[in-house]
Amino acid sequence: MDLIRRGSAGPAVAEVQAALTGLGLLAERPDPAYDAQTERAVRTFQQQRGLSVDGIVGEETYRALRAAKFALGDRLLSLTTSHPYVGDDVAALQDRLLELGFDAGRVDGVFGPRTEAALRSLQREYGMRADGSCGPATLRALRQLGRLVVGGRPHQLRESEELHRSGSSLAGKVLVIDPGHGGAERGATGHGLEEAAVVERVAAGFEGRLAASGVRTLVTRGPDSCPTDGERAALANETGADLLVSLHCDRGTSVHQNGVATYHFGTGTGTTSTVGERLASLVQREVVARTDLLDCRVHAKTWEILRLTRMPAVRIELGHLSSPRDAARLADPAFIDAVAEALTVSVQRLYLPPDLDPPTGVLRLADLASF
Repeated sequence: MDLIRRGSAGPAVAEVQAALTGLGLLAERPDPAYDAQTERAVRTFQQQRGLSVDGIVGEETYRALRAAKFALGDRLLSLTTSHPYVGDDVAALQDRLLELGFDAGRVDGVFGPRTEAALRSLQREYGMRADGSCGPATLRALRQLGRLVVGGRPHQLRESEELHRSGSSLAGKVLVIDPGHGGAERGATGHGLEEAAVVERVAAGFEGRLAASGVRTLVTRGPDSCPTDGERAALANETGADLLVSLHCDRGTSVHQNGVATYHFGTGTGTTSTVGERLASLVQREVVARTDLLDCRVHAKTWEILRLTRMPAVRIELGHLSSPRDAARLADPAFIDAVAEALTVSVQRLYLPPDLDPPTGVLRLADLASF
């Protein structure tokens, strides 16, 4: 789709404004022109939804606006294979099922087979017709039943337990490496560097180190392809991977913007990937400790590469190509090696019990064989 931004006009802008008005973020507009008030409302929406806050309606923001139109009970929900139901109503259903102790997976707002299985389990357990559809009778039951799972959010508990059961060794684990962009889509550029090429070099170093540690790795793209984030997430889900690490570089509006930031799935309202947050923290700390990149910290986002993956996933923005300082480092092979080692060590530390976890910045690749 074409980007909808300041200066745009027409039916697409009217649709965006209507959605924002329905959410209480924008007063009704007399004409479909993307003005300053519309941009401000879009930025507020993006902030609330854990999206990139740029005031521009691209594919991800547009899909989020469409999803936000539906509240639980607005429509009959069921599994459809060709065009699954997507929306806030599905997310609310998934969250309620998890609270009741039924494994609906991650709260991603997509009505898939796992959500249907959890819904059927609820219906069977409470004497309803187990048809996997969320209609009036099921809605009444969902509203009447109290929360059964206590001591933490259910999906977070399951993630942590799966991590604990998997053991401390990296050997045999499956990790998906996702170098951003690709093909004709080169991503951020600056000082003679292209994001797609930089992250390919990082991915190659990371993949080699993981393979030496016994990890089975899969890469989401080759040099001539650029899958969508949804396609990358689907690939990772199909492989049954344990983790996904997405590699990117950033570009600021000023040459003074610089530094590294890492992201995990989280909505800002309590729904988060506990293991993803832990891995993001480890990645951020190791990269900062082993390089001199500015620490721009860890953040929760609902980007598709983080939300649609069934395994814990992180996305790292390895410096700003618009910054002469960061660009000089990203052009240095020794720096790329340091980042690749930091990523590998972070993955190992994720699986170590607290009594074996070393301080940040001291574990080396040669030490991994001992775990």
